[in-house]
Amino acid sequence: MAKNRLVQASPLLTKGFSALHRFWYRASGGRLGGSLRGAPAVLLTTTGAKTGKKRTWPLIALEVGDGYAFAASNGGHDRDPAWYLNLSANPAVTVQVGRRTLDGRARDATVVERDALWARFVDVYSGYADYENATTRRIPVVVVEPTGEPNPGTGPVA
Repeated sequence: MAKNRLVQASPLLTKGFSALHRFWYRASGGRLGGSLRGAPAVLLTTTGAKTGKKRTWPLIALEVGDGYAFAASNGGHDRDPAWYLNLSANPAVTVQVGRRTLDGRARDATVVERDALWARFVDVYSGYADYENATTRRIPVVVVEPTGEPNPGTGPVA
């Protein structure tokens, strides 16, 4: 079996890929970049814990009721991703799906939710199993629940 080259990829590579992904997703309203390795992808916007600036991340998402779930895998690294750390300081987020945006509040999944959602993440993208095997931490799963009505929008999140 071929080694998954995305496991513990260089942060510089990940940052560059994410910047390109954000650009094409926003420019096309999600037509380009609306999936990652065959899995549904969205843009998650958080507020920086230290800077207070908006930060946007392309992530694989699962629909959960009216909201979404995200795996804080960080490519199998032994530290949580920055977007996950931002949520501790400010759980208010925006999720962009195509041209539609949703304001929400993020929370850690309960143990039962996490286990069920993790299995779904691995089903959607088997690379998550590789990430889990590469790290010593338990990868958190975040649930974003809507705080208002979805915005159909005509353009990208600011």
